[in-house]
Amino acid sequence: MQQHFSLADCDVVGFDLDHTLCRYHLPQSARLIYDSFAQYLVTEKGYDEDLLILAPDSLDFCCKGLVLDIEEGNFLKLAEDGTVLRASHGTKSMTFEEILEVYGRREWKHFNTVSGMVSRTAKYYLYDNYFDLPGALLCARVVDSLDQHDGQKKYDFWKDMVAAIQHNYKISAFKEDCGTYFPEVKNHPDKYLQRCPESVKKWLKQLKNAGKILLLITSSHSDYCRLLCEHVLGNDFEEYFDILITNALKPGFFSHTPNQRPFRTLENDEEQEALLSLDKPGWYSQGNAIQLVDLLKKMTGKLDPKVVYFGDSMHSDIFPAHHYSNWETVFILEELLGDKVTVPAKAESEPLEKKGKYETDQLKAPYFVSKQWGSFFMDRIPGLENAEETLVRTWSCKCISTYSTIAIPSLETIADLPLDYRFTRFSSNSSATAGYYPSPPRALLPNEESVTMK
Repeated sequence: MQQHFSLADCDVVGFDLDHTLCRYHLPQSARLIYDSFAQYLVTEKGYDEDLLILAPDSLDFCCKGLVLDIEEGNFLKLAEDGTVLRASHGTKSMTFEEILEVYGRREWKHFNTVSGMVSRTAKYYLYDNYFDLPGALLCARVVDSLDQHDGQKKYDFWKDMVAAIQHNYKISAFKEDCGTYFPEVKNHPDKYLQRCPESVKKWLKQLKNAGKILLLITSSHSDYCRLLCEHVLGNDFEEYFDILITNALKPGFFSHTPNQRPFRTLENDEEQEALLSLDKPGWYSQGNAIQLVDLLKKMTGKLDPKVVYFGDSMHSDIFPAHHYSNWETVFILEELLGDKVTVPAKAESEPLEKKGKYETDQLKAPYFVSKQWGSFFMDRIPGLENAEETLVRTWSCKCISTYSTIAIPSLETIADLPLDYRFTRFSSNSSATAGYYPSPPRALLPNEESVTMK
């Protein structure tokens, strides 16, 4: 495996939509998602009305990479070997002693299936993207509420939470103005959506002019995709892409066969009959990577076209594209904005236009570094009795270097670079920080290095 990665070497460049090409105003969208789930639980399922009241700082609880141990009502932050680094019962942090008592110093019992990227079972749920995260806070508060009123030891609220998610995000919800989420985004898109920077639009055109085939592959339904794209890219958004695939139902798009998940055509946002093969560029629904690659071979005239895919979800985008399709993957990780190396003092005198564009207003976002959960990348295992604390990588951090080619905070970070820029890729024989651009998270640097950067 070569040490460097360059977009110039790729034939095809694919993008996820939500939180990749379309960035959200996170504090506002987190609140909306929380409200949309809470409204359903209270009005449809009879949960405590207190769930509708949200203290402003409570979103600090939301941290990517948490696992909900459903039966116990506990949230877990896992080390790369599966041991529990931090935990909470409901919203209340557990002490190190409580963690040892419940989970011991061994691999969490479901870690084998979690690390195989099975993200949801009746036993646990993995929170790995911003559409899910506010639900973590809601579930934690449900546990608090059940403890207070019923003193429960085992919890069975999960089926109601799944119903809330399905009610708000189901395919017909946008068209029917059903639930809380879609009607609100439709009516106030500027409140929730960030317009795509001109530099990114220019970069997409540059990729196309360089002969790259551009794909959009999103699990959002076509009507919501159209709203997002028109708002963030403009009414001519279809001109940026050769192939648009909506309702892709990732990760199944990558893992399923053509028989299991055929492509369908669309008419007025309604899915039509299944296609036996994919013959030409255009806008499609559902589908699978196998038939997509067959079309890409025809379009490029190459037996093995080189594809890179940009996405923000390890579970739905990065892992399956890497594992099933052997594509290059670029992980969009906004957490890099909240946990990055401090710029040396001399750089402060540089004119503003020379500074990385992503440094300006993004740091106001709500939960890049959670006070309750600490760094997304590293944490300490408490020492037993008088032993030293040990600093270890989180499981989420290990996944990044295992399944991504590189990780960046946003598309804007690389939009001004020449297409033949050579990124250092993650690889087993390079340093733990090699694939992060433009800089690694501060938490991954040895102490003396991060001190000198202050």
